[in-house]
Amino acid sequence: MEKVKAALFDLDGVVFDTEPQYTVFWGAQCREFHPEHPGLEHEIKGQTLDQIYDAWFGGALTEKRPLITERLNAYEQQMDYQYIKGFEVFVKGLRSEGVKTAVVTSSNQLKMESVYRQHPEFKTLFDAILTSEDFEYSKPHPDCYLKAAARFGTKPEECVVYEDSFNGLKSGRAAGMKVVGLATTNSAEDIESLCDCVIKDYSTLNSKL
Repeated sequence: MEKVKAALFDLDGVVFDTEPQYTVFWGAQCREFHPEHPGLEHEIKGQTLDQIYDAWFGGALTEKRPLITERLNAYEQQMDYQYIKGFEVFVKGLRSEGVKTAVVTSSNQLKMESVYRQHPEFKTLFDAILTSEDFEYSKPHPDCYLKAAARFGTKPEECVVYEDSFNGLKSGRAAGMKVVGLATTNSAEDIESLCDCVIKDYSTLNSKL
C-alpha cells in the first residue's frame, strides 16, 4: 500500500471491542419496547441511533426516544473501552511511516469524553478525530469519509477505511476508498463482498498492509 496516505478508522468494533456491550444495552431496550420481536438487538447492529429510532421508535414510541438517549448516554459513560487486539501496535506503525490516521465515528462528543478519560493516550494515536457533530449525513453516505480525506488533503484512492458494520463498509466503498473489513460485529462471509479484505483483528497485520 505504498500509495496509501491516510488510514481512517471507525470506532466501535474497529478500534474498541465494544459491540458485545451494545448488544446488551439494546437487548434490554428491545425486550422492553419490542417484546414482539425477539433478537432485534442483533438486527440493528452497526446502525446509528437515528437509524434505529427511524426504523423502530416512531409512532407511539417516539416519546420514548429521550428516555432511551438518556439511558444510552449513561451506559456509554461506564462502558469498558478495550482496544481490538493488535490495534495500538498497528496504528503506531502507520504513524511512524508517515501515514495520517483518523477516527471517523458516528459517536458523539459526550461519549468521546468518556473514551478520553479511560484512555488519556487516545488522542496521541490519531491526527484527527471526527465525530457525529462533524457530519451532515450518516453512514452509509460517504460524507464522513470524504470529509476525513479532505481534512488531510488526500484523494479517496489514497485512503484506506477500516470498518465492521454494513453501513460503514458501504460508506467507505461509496467514498471510493480501499476498505478493510473487521469480522468483529458480522461474520467474514457476510462482509467480504463489501471490502477488499477481511481481518479478525490487527495481530496479523503490520503497517506495510
